Amino acid sequence: MVTRDERIRLVNGYNLEISELEPQDAGDYVCQISDKVNKDQVHTVEILVPPSVRAIPPTGQVTARKGGAVTLECKASGNPVPSIYWTKRTGMGKSASKIGEGPVLSLERVERQQAGVYQCTADNSVGDPVTVDMRLDVLYPPDISVEKSWIHSGEGFEAQLECIVHADPQPTVSWNQNSFPLQPTDRRSMSSRGNRHTLTIRHVQQEDFGNYSCVADNSLGRSKKYMEVSGRPGPADFLSPPWSRSTDSFNLTWKVESYPPLQEVRLLYRKLMMNETFQQPGRWNDVILTPTPRPPSEPLTHVMAFTLRGLQHSSVYEAIVQAKNRYGWNEVSDIFQFYTQRISSDTHSEEMQVASSTSRSGATSLHRTPPTSTVFPWTLMAAVLSLLASFIGTSGGLVAYTRSMQLIG
Repeated sequence: MVTRDERIRLVNGYNLEISELEPQDAGDYVCQISDKVNKDQVHTVEILVPPSVRAIPPTGQVTARKGGAVTLECKASGNPVPSIYWTKRTGMGKSASKIGEGPVLSLERVERQQAGVYQCTADNSVGDPVTVDMRLDVLYPPDISVEKSWIHSGEGFEAQLECIVHADPQPTVSWNQNSFPLQPTDRRSMSSRGNRHTLTIRHVQQEDFGNYSCVADNSLGRSKKYMEVSGRPGPADFLSPPWSRSTDSFNLTWKVESYPPLQEVRLLYRKLMMNETFQQPGRWNDVILTPTPRPPSEPLTHVMAFTLRGLQHSSVYEAIVQAKNRYGWNEVSDIFQFYTQRISSDTHSEEMQVASSTSRSGATSLHRTPPTSTVFPWTLMAAVLSLLASFIGTSGGLVAYTRSMQLIG
């Protein structure tokens, strides 16, 4: 044996031992025995190597523009050859399900939501899988969203306008009122926390009502969102459950937010004509209401109720509400659907019994007739005697008397 590698030695005669194996130790090893005739014995050594992986480029940083295409690449080694798959790290630091396989991950028409950390994982079942992180930055112009486009306030109170801005590169954000730039004052301040930008107006005055805009700029573009600060009432919210306990009435309850007192409330309702194939709304019925002053403990919320009567049973109705204060009418509320009760079978049977009793007795009362008694009613006796008297002296008197007695029986 000719070698200068101290890791390789002969043991127990002709056995070859290799310590601290390295990948390059793999290959064919030949044992030669010379005894007039050369005899060779070949041993093939395969080295199992755990996977390793690296990002391309080595920095692991990749940048793309919104709407463009981008390629993420990693390279793995090991024996057996590792399999490679891709995942994206979620907001909680955990990886989601697989989004691709192979050393290259291609993304087309990239959106800003696709920015983040991608993980390339190599696995060949020799040891644990290994992962390398790659960060994708997506450059895009500002994208603005608002939680409220209509802000209700009142004179002497406070108003807060908020817009949420996403952009890369980082944007500059400014505020306008009626297209004129705003600057901080003793009543007006601007603040930012992360992506959330806030304009606060304290001790609101008449001139503070109007249209505002949140404007964001970066090197890739500009975006703008509009909001309104108004003293008009907020839209009405219905509080009633949709199912009535009555067959012909419904109690509507709603609330309206308004800093000034309400001056007038308009309630409209209509019946829906419905069957299995179509839905046809009826004509609106208009009710004008005068609100009562609210308690001092509730300076903002007005709760009102009104009972609709004369409705049809087993029917579907719709209602809307609109309110007015000294700044004007608010937006019409969302449509509220409600339902009247069916006439139960017991009630229907009782009504039929009452109607039948009324028909037989000839009375106008709709109360149920008392149970039949063996005692002869004195009022009915008087009616029979009167009827008998009217027929005395006529040929039909006896017949009428007999029919009356049969009716009593």
